[in-house]
Amino acid sequence: MPHTTTPLPSKTGIQLEDVESAAKPQRIKPTDYTDNNINQDENKRLKDVEISVPVVYGTMAFYLGKKANELQSHKWTVYVRGATNEDLGVVIKQVVFQLHPSFDNPIRVVESPPFELSECGWGEFEICISILFHDDVCDKHVDLFHLLKLYPDAESGPQSTKKPVVVETYNEIVFPDPSENFLARVLNHPAVYVPRLPAGFNFPAPVPSPNMNVKGKDDTKNHPLNHWFINFSEADELLKLASARQQISLS
Repeated sequence: MPHTTTPLPSKTGIQLEDVESAAKPQRIKPTDYTDNNINQDENKRLKDVEISVPVVYGTMAFYLGKKANELQSHKWTVYVRGATNEDLGVVIKQVVFQLHPSFDNPIRVVESPPFELSECGWGEFEICISILFHDDVCDKHVDLFHLLKLYPDAESGPQSTKKPVVVETYNEIVFPDPSENFLARVLNHPAVYVPRLPAGFNFPAPVPSPNMNVKGKDDTKNHPLNHWFINFSEADELLKLASARQQISLS
């Protein structure tokens, strides 16, 4: 596998910058999320309401040291996680990772949290990450693109088997005019932020989620990579604000 960035098929989604170069998080909408889709079931859509889901996607690469060879110098993991380590299964149905074509079965589908996969290799390349949502969330998807980085920058010092190379990006996926069922189902979930509500809005009755994950914040605290995850304080503040708003509205 070449140690170069390899182009993938044409990009139909929105490409985001790495966390180091992004001045502020972008707010992205599922591909082709238009009024035509919203109006299919107008009476169940909540106008002037917006749901935001902070997410982090990235890679973490460990140098194999003495175990390294010409074809496998690093073990790495690519993932999509909650911005403050919530379980995203309440919103995300599956994540598709498109790897370099030199890998066996380069298109990998992960259908339950944690939305991640691990591999070994020696080359850096671009990974396409497609996020698909539950039926009551959206019938479209989000495409993200992330460059797998194996080798540390010069100022970070030499490679180490104890300290991984971590590159993460924080963004917010936005769902305008959500369905009533979607909002009711995720009403008290810590992964979800409702930044805008119309005056006098009444929350719908909570809806159970029998077939979806109902975990909450810090569900990845026991994740083996948790120690190396980047802390995004802005995401934490957003979710605290959302929780406070919900408590006030329900009181």
